[in-house]
Amino acid sequence: MNRPFSFVMLVLATSPALAANSQPVAETQYQYGMQLDIAEVVSITSTPTEDEVYPATMEYIDHQGQSNRLAYIVTDISWGGQ
Repeated sequence: MNRPFSFVMLVLATSPALAANSQPVAETQYQYGMQLDIAEVVSITSTPTEDEVYPATMEYIDHQGQSNRLAYIVTDISWGGQ
C-alpha cells in the first residue's frame, strides 16, 4: 500500500471514534445524595448574578472514560452579620 492510501484508510477508520467524542454530552441535574463517579474534572463554569444563588455546570470524565456534564446550584450565603 502506498502512503496516501494508508493515511486515508486510517482517517476513515478513526472517524467514527472521533465523531463519538464530538457528540454533545447530555446534562444531568444534580440531586442531593447523588453518587458521582468523577475521575477527572475537565471544567467548571458558573454564571454568577447579583443573587446569592446561581447555576453552575461541571464537565468531568468518569472512571469508564465517558464525558459527563452536571448542572448544580451554587449558594453563596454568609450566615450571620455582614
